[in-house]
Amino acid sequence: MSIIQNKKAFHDYFIEEKYESGLVLEGWEVKAIRAGRVQLKEAYVIVRNEELYLIGCHISPLKTASTHIFPDPVRTRKLLLHAEEIKRLIGKVERAGYTLVPLDMHYKTGRIKLEIGLAKGKKQHDKRESEKQKEWERDKQRLMRSK
Repeated sequence: MSIIQNKKAFHDYFIEEKYESGLVLEGWEVKAIRAGRVQLKEAYVIVRNEELYLIGCHISPLKTASTHIFPDPVRTRKLLLHAEEIKRLIGKVERAGYTLVPLDMHYKTGRIKLEIGLAKGKKQHDKRESEKQKEWERDKQRLMRSK
């Protein structure tokens, strides 16, 4: 079940591969995510010390979540993947010019997972072309329904 999707990523990038990763979260963050107070629009994934981190993901804290801690809504969160997958992703990001973007946050067997995509940036004319293609698909569906 999806919590939030990053639709902007599909507009700005060509997604080559998708990976599912776990997240290291604090208790107040889990409660806030379950309440739907998360935003992935400005988020991105970086490689630091052969580990992957999610940066820029904004999780708004609940007012009732905790009284003894002061939550940081945009703190850096570590991603959990198998070592082979991390090595493969690091190689592609450093050599081939790819970037890692968060695509979707969802539940899987009671845990919160993040789907990240290995992506290449789109140029402005590519964005226009994909927009035209989407518009044509919508028009085609309308024509088929009307006939």
